[in-house]
Amino acid sequence: MQHTFKALVNWTVNEGEQTNNPRAFSRNHTVHISDSKPDLPVSAAKAFRGEDSLYNPEDLMLSALASCHLMSYLYVCAQHKVEVVKYTDNAEAFLEVEFSGRGSFSRALLKPQVLIKERSQIDLAKRLHQDAHQLCFIANSCNFPITVEATVSAVGN
Repeated sequence: MQHTFKALVNWTVNEGEQTNNPRAFSRNHTVHISDSKPDLPVSAAKAFRGEDSLYNPEDLMLSALASCHLMSYLYVCAQHKVEVVKYTDNAEAFLEVEFSGRGSFSRALLKPQVLIKERSQIDLAKRLHQDAHQLCFIANSCNFPITVEATVSAVGN
């Protein structure tokens, strides 16, 4: 089964700017996914001359990875009748940039903190992160190591 996803990226040079100097133009642009969703304002990361108040591709990459793990985790928990009450992830990704400007993520660290309803299922809930990681579409598309350091507690701990 194949699913197709589409995004329309729009950028226009601002008046008075030129693209013949890499330091002289805005990186701000929009990403349009569908008419039923608001456009996403995007720029480069601040370190790369972008506007810090806008999303950047690196943040979106990490967000996609962390969100996908969350959804995969909720799916496997539902399959195993583990009731999740709360899920928080303070994820990090590490970008290595060479002197030439070429770069890539070297690794990512997901740190989900999960609250479940039943104390007796804590060990199972911890193990299910492995299953979720195996199912995650975004993780399966990454060419860098992804570590999941999950903690699980139960209501009333």
